[in-house]
Amino acid sequence: MTPASSPHIPVLLDAVIAGLAIRPGETHVDGTFGAGGYTRAMLDAGARVVAFDRDPDAVAAGAVLEAERGGALRLVADNFSAMEGHLPEPVDGVTLDIGVSSMQLDQAERGFSFQADGPLDMRMARTGMSAADFVNEADEGEIADVLYHYGEEPRSRRVAKAIVAARPLTRTAELASVVRRALGHKPHDKKDPATRTFQAIRIHVNRELGELEDGLAAAERVLKPGGRLAVVTFHSLEDRIVKRFLRERSGGEPAGSRHLPAAKAANAPSFDGVAKPVRAGEAEVAANPRARSATLRVARRTNAAPWTGRNAA
Repeated sequence: MTPASSPHIPVLLDAVIAGLAIRPGETHVDGTFGAGGYTRAMLDAGARVVAFDRDPDAVAAGAVLEAERGGALRLVADNFSAMEGHLPEPVDGVTLDIGVSSMQLDQAERGFSFQADGPLDMRMARTGMSAADFVNEADEGEIADVLYHYGEEPRSRRVAKAIVAARPLTRTAELASVVRRALGHKPHDKKDPATRTFQAIRIHVNRELGELEDGLAAAERVLKPGGRLAVVTFHSLEDRIVKRFLRERSGGEPAGSRHLPAAKAANAPSFDGVAKPVRAGEAEVAANPRARSATLRVARRTNAAPWTGRNAA
């Protein structure tokens, strides 16, 4: 499926493009190409774009857009945390749209969703440990920790015990059924109890939160003074990381108290102009339900050196 024909709708697109304030001739990084929605808008605004995606399917589908734009777009099959190694000079903007794409969710054979049965995979890059490898090989304690920390599952130990007892698990429908039985699922429940478990395993298998932390630090290194960073997140675990990063990097850490005096900052603020978070309005949510949980944070790079030492990623 090509980006032009994909049903994927980029979230908060107008707000992202406004935050980037693109001027013709600038170079921008789209760290999560996906179906190419942000990239296409950047190109239409006159930017040259270097777009990253670790999913080989997304890069292959994007070849059509790359050919159409005659050198203005370069697609890179790699994690966005590795962007520095692919950029010969500093850039004017970096955009990151965190999490799983709707195309990945919609393809049962990728194993990201329990809406349709498929192999228990969940690998964005199609390499490394799969979800099946994890649930079948990890010990009960590790599974419980992953579910608790990445899925915020309050009954993680009960679910982990049920997973271990049901092994081996190879299909998404099998795992979803195990979780539902463990937690007690009623057909009229508003939210399927398997949702938290699937989120947690996906985040763990793809090292999503570590990748986000590394990607933010990489963006700090590649942005030129005045360059803009735009990050769209979809749940509190991601947004917390971005919020903390921008608070630290803009010098907004708590000032301390008489019991715990503020430590002298070892690094000058590397970002300023941190905008208030932007969330989708009712019209966008109605047209694109995925936008309901999205949060956009935008900041501007200063001329200070990238952070080093204890607080650097």
